[in-house]
Amino acid sequence: MDSPPTWRAPRLWRWLLAAARIVLIPFARLRVSGSLPEHLRGGPVILAANHVSPIDPLVIMAACHHTGIVPRFMATGGVFRAPVLGAIMRHCGHIRVDRNTAHVADALPNAAKALAENSAVLVYPEGRIGLDPWMWPERGKTGTARIAHMTGAPVLPVAQWGTHAVMPWQAPKHAGRALLRALLTRPVVQVRFGDHPVDLSTAQTGTPGAQALHATRLIMDALDETLTPLRHDQMQTPKVIDRSRPHDLSRVRHRH
Repeated sequence: MDSPPTWRAPRLWRWLLAAARIVLIPFARLRVSGSLPEHLRGGPVILAANHVSPIDPLVIMAACHHTGIVPRFMATGGVFRAPVLGAIMRHCGHIRVDRNTAHVADALPNAAKALAENSAVLVYPEGRIGLDPWMWPERGKTGTARIAHMTGAPVLPVAQWGTHAVMPWQAPKHAGRALLRALLTRPVVQVRFGDHPVDLSTAQTGTPGAQALHATRLIMDALDETLTPLRHDQMQTPKVIDRSRPHDLSRVRHRH
């Protein structure tokens, strides 16, 4: 059987990635470290990122353009239902995730299909903006691990930090005030690509559910490791406190 053709990013999506860097300039100083290993540049690869702020997708877009990556995002179904944005998301080849519906399982084979086309697929394993009181990655959902198991695609951690200083959790409420403050202060936002894919070799025994849980823990631990250099002087309490963010202790992880 012939393998699926390699995905070619639409020109519109490549233009939007470049535009993200320009849009971000007045509001933040982007710092990108690390790079996608050369053997992963042709795909397939799963980029697993922590989720800090509503502006994270724009920052990830800018960082990927800086690094020369053209990812396909796994995004909530609400984005696809928006009149104009939804059409753009579909045209650009992104993957819909209908959380809390009977169609949520459709996202896994759709992501597998994208990876079979040698795409880079960007996922947020937490499944939401994290609500850990100390703003470390919280306990992840197992979807990322299941996709990796289905496809054999490597998982590369991508850590970001500082985006909460640009746009707080409560956005779009008071978004104008937040952007004005960011315009005046231009906070540093950082994105770091992991040095190597997550080693999931120890998560290959037991039931499929146990394997997925074990692999998810390994992915989240790798995100911690990738994030640590970005907040080495803020290991406990962040310097910038997002007071609009509620705290949820139910998904706090034990960190090494």
